[in-house]
Amino acid sequence: MLEDKEGFCYPHVNEDVCIDCHLCEKVCPVLHIGNLRKPLRTYAAKNTDKEVRMASSSGGIFTLLAEMVIAEGGVVFGARFNESWEVVHDYTETKEGLVDFRGSKYMQSVVGSCFIKAEFFLKMGRKVLFSGTPCQIAGLKLYLCKEYDNLLTVDFICHGVPSPKVWRRYLKEQVVQVCKDKDIVSGDSHKDQVFIKGVSFRSKYLGWRNYSLTLTFSICYKKMSEKMVSISEPLMKNPFLRGFLCNLYLRPSCYYCPTKCLKSGSDVTVGDYWAIKRKYIDFDDRKGISSVFVNTVKGSKWTNRLQWDSIETTYQEAYQRSIQYSVKENDKRKIFFEYLEDENITIAYCVKKFTDTPFVAMFKNRIKRMVKILFAQKYLF
Repeated sequence: MLEDKEGFCYPHVNEDVCIDCHLCEKVCPVLHIGNLRKPLRTYAAKNTDKEVRMASSSGGIFTLLAEMVIAEGGVVFGARFNESWEVVHDYTETKEGLVDFRGSKYMQSVVGSCFIKAEFFLKMGRKVLFSGTPCQIAGLKLYLCKEYDNLLTVDFICHGVPSPKVWRRYLKEQVVQVCKDKDIVSGDSHKDQVFIKGVSFRSKYLGWRNYSLTLTFSICYKKMSEKMVSISEPLMKNPFLRGFLCNLYLRPSCYYCPTKCLKSGSDVTVGDYWAIKRKYIDFDDRKGISSVFVNTVKGSKWTNRLQWDSIETTYQEAYQRSIQYSVKENDKRKIFFEYLEDENITIAYCVKKFTDTPFVAMFKNRIKRMVKILFAQKYLF
């Protein structure tokens, strides 16, 4: 896997050892697109454990499914941060290990050898929950080349994955800013130092709907004392979230996603139930509600056993445009990456320059989105 100039990794074949088996083509999720589906059942749901729900992006339903699998001697695969605050796939066999998988991570996770490990556990007869983006689930199922009764796949309503290069640059700039604010020379072992200690893309400090990106820093004063500092910005003020939601630096394939309309083959799809206040206002306590799409009989068997607080709804009521359609590429995307080649220009500057929209245009765009959603809900499939 080699990284391009935008920070995205792509597979490259070592032609010296290639035996022309064409297996990579046979399991490619772009060449072998799944069938368009409609969920068997749809729910608005929330975890009854408020502490878990507050630490989750929406209603904490992934944790409920994962805990059930682990309680039955199974293994759970999910995305976590590594020591460099990159997002990687990993697995856990304990409930305590689920903490690292909890919460959205708006980044392209590195799967590594997790498909191989999942297959190993499946062949051992152990139950496996594999969670990931729809394209990752599609890739896993094609890689396995067969259905496993002991495999439960869970994906989520995906907006797209942003550039890891942009994320690295953004974090570096935040560390520099904290150093400036605290008058610290970063990297000097004889002086004060700043380290990132925590990242939350979907902090509910200001509420579920107005979520924030929160960074926690450790400031070590000449290695003699330590102070923790947190910086939190709501979604429309934080530059990284703004650029992400404005489709400014998503992976190019996300603009033409082949796994929309539940084509990934997942058993369960989860997301935010943003429309909850339209019809089920008494169910909304503003701490996060999940939309749960049960796509298969296997998914039904697992969700029927959950101890959750739920309401059965309809696909139309829980519908989000991202389930069915890829996002549109930002027409400033190319020039954004050209600006980014200058190391003296910050992410915040670039995002502001290429996402600031006049009020009238912003209002018109919002009306257009609402009309598209209403039209899509009327003619689903």
